[in-house]
Amino acid sequence: MIAIGSDHGGFALKERVKKHLEEQGIACKDVGCPDTTSCDYPVFGRAAAEAVASGECEKGIVICTTGIGISISANKVPGIRCALCGDPFSAKMTRLHNDANMLAMGAGIVGESLAMEIVDTFLGTDFSGEERHARRIRLIEHPSV
Repeated sequence: MIAIGSDHGGFALKERVKKHLEEQGIACKDVGCPDTTSCDYPVFGRAAAEAVASGECEKGIVICTTGIGISISANKVPGIRCALCGDPFSAKMTRLHNDANMLAMGAGIVGESLAMEIVDTFLGTDFSGEERHARRIRLIEHPSV
């Protein structure tokens, strides 16, 4: 299951991404927001991140106008590696090298077609498992080790 959340600026793209995933048989846990009424992105970034960190959801996708604020919010939750991606190459590399478990996008940055390509690439790419990348992830999670 994929946790998905947005603020009002990302609402329309969130709904489109959710539909795209459901058409592929991928279940989503929509943590909000419920519509385009102005709201605070940290609430929904954190909710999606907590669903991933708890193991309830395998991965997460968060969207605001730029993707910046909601990615920062998600990354405050221990165990989350949320990458802001605006292109498929970044989505591929963050999975291969960083084992990112959340994707952030900016609805005002990427169009709908590009967003679907980014989502498909992110979800379709596995972590490489290479020791150098695993070591770097350990250093991100535990910098004093």
